[in-house]
Parts: sequence; structure tokens; C-alpha cells
Amino acid sequence: MESLSLGPMCAAGAAVPQSGGEPLCVFGTGDLGRSLGQRLLQCGYSVVYGSRRPDSCGPIPLGAQVTEEEGGTEGSWREFRQRKEDVLIDLSNNLKKGMFPDANAEYLQRLVPGAAVVKGLNTLSAWALQNGLLAGKQAFLCGDSAEAKQAVSQVCTRLGLSVLDKGSLSASRELEDFPLQLFPQWRLPLSIALGLTAFFYFHLLIRDVIYAYVENGKDISYRIMISLANKVFPIVSLVMLSLCYLPGVIAAFIQLYRGTKYRRFPDWLDRWMLCRKQIGLLALGFAFLHAIYTFIIPIRYAVRHKLISRVVDEVLIIYLFFSR
Repeated sequence: MESLSLGPMCAAGAAVPQSGGEPLCVFGTGDLGRSLGQRLLQCGYSVVYGSRRPDSCGPIPLGAQVTEEEGGTEGSWREFRQRKEDVLIDLSNNLKKGMFPDANAEYLQRLVPGAAVVKGLNTLSAWALQNGLLAGKQAFLCGDSAEAKQAVSQVCTRLGLSVLDKGSLSASRELEDFPLQLFPQWRLPLSIALGLTAFFYFHLLIRDVIYAYVENGKDISYRIMISLANKVFPIVSLVMLSLCYLPGVIAAFIQLYRGTKYRRFPDWLDRWMLCRKQIGLLALGFAFLHAIYTFIIPIRYAVRHKLISRVVDEVLIIYLFFSR
């Protein structure tokens, strides 16, 4: 678990590197902690690492120090809990949702009641910190102390991040769940696309394949993978394209009906409009699949056999006509 400390803690607990910058303490020497410390050093801060195993930790950025609390584990824990006027930034995340009854930041605040705990920077990756890919990234913060959040916001600004205040510390569970979400904006569009694909596919399967076999005894099951799918892709693409532009039209009618554009849209329409980009990309993807399958169909064995048979039949008809 990596955490960051702002305030007098460094001066009280360890010697600060003489780099002229504001001292910050990073608890934890994992990938994220070392990457964050390197970025802080580049921004002009003095960094001191707190580690339980300072002799066996990974490579530390040049200019930082690694210290261990003196007095043993029990004494270190007692001293840590007595810290006053410190700002602790909780960067930790859980392995799955609902792993603990309380959020990590709220639990940390109860352990250190004299400090101000701010949840933030937990959505940053060690890779992005090491490579400096922070421009335009957003940092979510929450905490009960406005002064502490202001201090953390200044650090985030120097790191090149834009800050979004999510409120009090009770919102920390929502922040801890952010890294566990996989493409949240794609869930609704993908569900719609898969539902439409399944509906039209089974509809065409019953109409073109099963019905032809039951009524005429004709087995055309070889068309299921290519020809039948190629009929589904353009249908789904057009429907998804219409769903991409339809919410804008509905929103325009709602604004005309209300006579203003400053009232909030209904929640269902707001969610629909937020995923229009994903719906449009899925429509483009289905159109691309339709183009690929259209090029594949002429080189299939059944199609080539049918074309060759038609050419042979036409040649035989012409030969019989002129041989009379």
C-alpha cells in the first residue's frame, strides 16, 4: 500500500535531502511509490521513502532517501498514530469490489485521527508516471479537510494533472472502484450491439435456413457462417448508426418543447448521449466486417462452383443452339 505524506512529518521522522524543495514522504517502495517519487523529484520536491525493508527494496530514484522508523514495529506504529497536522494521501486500491467493509481511506483516517487523509492519485499507473504521460490526465480527490485537499491539489497541479474534487472522504470507495472498472462507457453500447446481432442472426437463421430445410428439404447450412453473417452485419450497422444520431434529435425536440437549453436532460437520455461515440464506432466496426465478408464470399468454394456451373450451362446452351 503506497501513501504520500505532506507536512511536518518528514522533518520529525527523518533527515530530508538537501535539494531545496518541499519535503514529501512516500510510504512504500513498490513500483507506484518509486515512480511517484521520481516524478516528484523532477517537479522540485524533496522525497523521503519510508520502507519496512529499506535494504531489500527496488532501485530508488537518484536524490531520494530511504528510511526506517526507529524503535521497532510497535514504537513506529505508536509514533505514526500520534502524528498531528499531517496530510496523508491514500493511493491504495483493492483487488476487487467490496473486498473490505470500509474504504481504505476511511480506515486510514480512523487509524490516524490527528492527520487529514485525502484519497487521490489512485487512478495513476506507475508506467504513466515513469514516462511522463500525465498531460491532460485527471486526478480525483476526496477528503474532509478543505485545506488538505488544497495542498494536494497544488501537488497535482505541479505534476501536470487536472484536479476534480469528489467531495468528502465518504466518496473514497467510489474512487477506489474506478481502477476496477473495465471500459464502463462501452458496456451499454456493447450490450445493444450483441443483442441486435443475436436477434437478427437467429431471425435470419430460422427464416432462411431452418424454414428452407423444413418446407423444401434443402440443406443450405453451409451459408450460416459467411452468407448469413454478412446479412446481419449491415443491418446492425445501420441500426447502430441510427441510434448514434437519434438522441441528438430527441434532445433538440425536448429543448424546443421546454423553451430552454439550460435544463438537465432525463437520466436515460443523458446516459444515451454520453455513449454516442462508442455506438458510432461499433456501427463503423460492423460496416467494416460487412466489407470484409463481401470480399470473402466470391472466393468461397460454393460460390465458385455455382459460378462455374452457370458458365458451363450457358456454354452448353450456345453449343446446342449452333449445332442444330
